[in-house]
Amino acid sequence: MDKKQVAIIGAGISGLLACKYCLSTGFHPIVFDAESDIGGQWSKTIKTTRLQTPKSVYQFSDFPWPSSVTDDFPTQQQILHYFRSYATHFHLIPYIKFNSLVKRISYDGPSSETWSLWNGTGEPFPPKGKWNLTVEDTRTATTQVYSVDFVILCLGRFKDVPNVPEFPAGKGAEIFRGQVIHSMEYAAMDNDAAAEFVIGKKVVVVGFGKSGLDIARECSSINGTEHPCTIVYRRDHWKLPNWSPWGIPLSYLYQNRFSELQVHKPGEGFLLRLIATLLSPLRWVTSKFVESYIKKKLPLAKFDMVPQQSFSKDAHSCLICYMPDPEDFVDKVNKGSIKLKKSPSFCFHDNGILTDEDNTTIEADIVIYATGFKGVEKLKNIFESSTFGHLITSSPRVPLYRECIHPRIPQLAIIGFSESFSNLYTSEMRSRWVTALLEGAFKLPSINEMQKDISRWDEYMKQTSGEYHHRSSIGVLEIWYNDQLCKDMGMNRLRKKGPLANLFEPYGPMDYAK
Repeated sequence: MDKKQVAIIGAGISGLLACKYCLSTGFHPIVFDAESDIGGQWSKTIKTTRLQTPKSVYQFSDFPWPSSVTDDFPTQQQILHYFRSYATHFHLIPYIKFNSLVKRISYDGPSSETWSLWNGTGEPFPPKGKWNLTVEDTRTATTQVYSVDFVILCLGRFKDVPNVPEFPAGKGAEIFRGQVIHSMEYAAMDNDAAAEFVIGKKVVVVGFGKSGLDIARECSSINGTEHPCTIVYRRDHWKLPNWSPWGIPLSYLYQNRFSELQVHKPGEGFLLRLIATLLSPLRWVTSKFVESYIKKKLPLAKFDMVPQQSFSKDAHSCLICYMPDPEDFVDKVNKGSIKLKKSPSFCFHDNGILTDEDNTTIEADIVIYATGFKGVEKLKNIFESSTFGHLITSSPRVPLYRECIHPRIPQLAIIGFSESFSNLYTSEMRSRWVTALLEGAFKLPSINEMQKDISRWDEYMKQTSGEYHHRSSIGVLEIWYNDQLCKDMGMNRLRKKGPLANLFEPYGPMDYAK
């Protein structure tokens, strides 16, 4: 059989993994990326940005970190070098077309509306059906159309389409005399330009996630107390000062099979449901145990930063933010070079912003939105078909079977969109699963069965993540999720030696090495 051509859109971690596993299973991949280098969201970051999770859980299963990287939380440059080394080692670069922006994709094949099986046949490559990709060379502004047998979207949700707050007429950035940018624009500046941009300026950062925290710390280091940086945010989430609360690695509390026994899982049987019910108080105790450590290390009450929700809920939603060097942050807040202002909303005025809750005026020269990205819009807009676009956005979260396949969108997979504690190794498992599907190692169930499974996961995410359900976080059920992938691929789901090790030891990338 002729080699099937697979188009992979994006050369971040998911795109590199999809390319590597396509090659290893005999397919012909072609990777498109609008940038001039690999790395995805890591290609342009804030100067001080580091890995948020320990590198032991953020690594390729068959390509460990080099011994020269001794820090548990590598820098952006170390991460990019690691990615480049991986791509070079597995000879991926020749398959990547850089400076190639995929403008739209269109499907040339039968309608999926009446299918009972994915693609109408249940096969990844039906007799009829091709995807056409319109690709622009960003250097020459010329376009070319590529016809391929399958598409893997590795677009990511934290890049390209910024989430910018909307305001009523007369209350938005148009009345502000200063400058307003998104964190994406700040991260795109080189280090000297970013420092020059904020030096001597009163900066307001909107958002208190990882990007907001990093930008505020940079601004405060540059300007000190003379021009404080103010963080304006809506809601507190747990900031983790150390990955070993009270000396116990967090992975032993949330990333082993015993911890997952304490959680109700989608598709669980009667016995597992009973065990989760009986052990649920232990999950509450674990959450309080971690919270007590964070409150000991950070003066949350003093700064009015105590979250309303439990640590476990933030873990389920992947909303935990790692805060390196917490003493430095506390010192900056105490001295006044960082100021915190919590408000559900705000509007602009000519000299800054006005918080709606108490009408506090905050003067500013620059406002930087650290308000995230519209990942769903990016997915939706790449489809020429409004029908496919609607299928992507028809529910609060993107409805994907195994978080990879939309039952009604043919010959296409999505990798790297839903979240986990370690997106790298989750994307590796998904890449293995998708390429195993392509080579015929297993078949998908009927569309009806896939939709039922999606609904089960949907209900789990609603119950555990609430309003953050749309993030599609598999959070603290990574092992249970990987078990489903292993079952499909015919792999043993128990990856360790002995029952005690399988029950109590944390699982990570190296456990799934072939």
